[in-house]
Amino acid sequence: MESSLQGIKQRFGIIGNDMHLNRAIEKSLRVAATNISVLVTGESGVGKESIPKIIHQLSHRKHANYIAVNCGAIPEGTIDSELFGHEKGSFTGATQTRSGYFEVADGGTIFLDEVGELPLTTQVRLLRVLENGEFIKVGSSKVQKTDVRIVAASNINMLQAIQNNKFREDLYYRLSTIEIHLPPLRERKTDIHLLFRKFASDFAQQYRMPTLRLEADAIILLENYNWPGNIRQLRNIAEQISVIEQSRNIDASVLKGYLPNQSNNLPAIIGEKYKGSEFNNEREILYKVLFDMRNDITDLKKLTLSLLKDEKITEEHVKENEHLIKKLYGSPSQEDTETPVEIIPLKKSDDYSQAHYNDTETIEPTQSLQDNEIEMIKDALNRNSNKRKLAAQELGISERTLYRKIKQFDL
Repeated sequence: MESSLQGIKQRFGIIGNDMHLNRAIEKSLRVAATNISVLVTGESGVGKESIPKIIHQLSHRKHANYIAVNCGAIPEGTIDSELFGHEKGSFTGATQTRSGYFEVADGGTIFLDEVGELPLTTQVRLLRVLENGEFIKVGSSKVQKTDVRIVAASNINMLQAIQNNKFREDLYYRLSTIEIHLPPLRERKTDIHLLFRKFASDFAQQYRMPTLRLEADAIILLENYNWPGNIRQLRNIAEQISVIEQSRNIDASVLKGYLPNQSNNLPAIIGEKYKGSEFNNEREILYKVLFDMRNDITDLKKLTLSLLKDEKITEEHVKENEHLIKKLYGSPSQEDTETPVEIIPLKKSDDYSQAHYNDTETIEPTQSLQDNEIEMIKDALNRNSNKRKLAAQELGISERTLYRKIKQFDL
């Protein structure tokens, strides 16, 4: 297996000796000879597209078609036509009959990248193909058969997508008969320098210049960086340095200038009461904090009314409402604790009569979740000059989801 692993890595341009990477390749070799559906998981940029190529080339389907489809890049209105084909006149613009990918790839392999972005209606069609190899073209009533092996990939948490009703559970279990996970680059520290050297050598040949060499401190910095963009980000940085830097010896001070500052991208620390599936995004957490603040304000008003009625502050009041007092004034310092607190009686004034405090005011949110979502989308589009791709990145959603929201809210 050791020799075959090295041969596969050389053949498909895979670099690294991480045990998790080797395990993923071994699983690919074992399932290649079968017709089992495979789901490849891992973060964006880890090289998931290499696994379906290995599976196809080492299977009995290697002489048939291999088609890679990026499900997230196809508009929702045309994806059924792209995958399953359509009949002439089935919709506006359908001037002729078209064969879909499942018909063209009959006997071969289809790689469905970003399968988690498929609309629910398309997921139903895909499930039928997986179960009995049948599909129907858009605008047709004729059932067609296809013999296609499906390898899918996703960079999202599929179980979370199922809980959010964005992905069918039955389709997930059909796709993930075998699941192959590729580790992120930050978990393959020993492979990072190897990959950088390979990229630097490739760009040196491409641009006809000497190869970059990293100093010891630069190697340490390289291996301890978080690499949110994984291998794709590492390759881009190697290319930037190769083109821009005149010196071929790169130390940590030079390399640091090419590594994005991650201080603004660190995850927020969330208290225990905010942990759980009900707070799975920042907006929900923000609303929870605002509602808690509203409750605290209401409690403070009740405390104020109680104090005005009793005309003086007692130690009992302080102990009972200690958590509210801390929120207002913070925890007392050591100097504060050494100074005795003088309890001053309050004079009951007509201006603060009971009539002014008969009802406790509650602050309700002025906008619904949908209104806030619309405002966030509008602001993101304005900041990015109506460029949907940049706005989607800022909002943390896919471009297709943003497009769907724009249509839904008629923006």
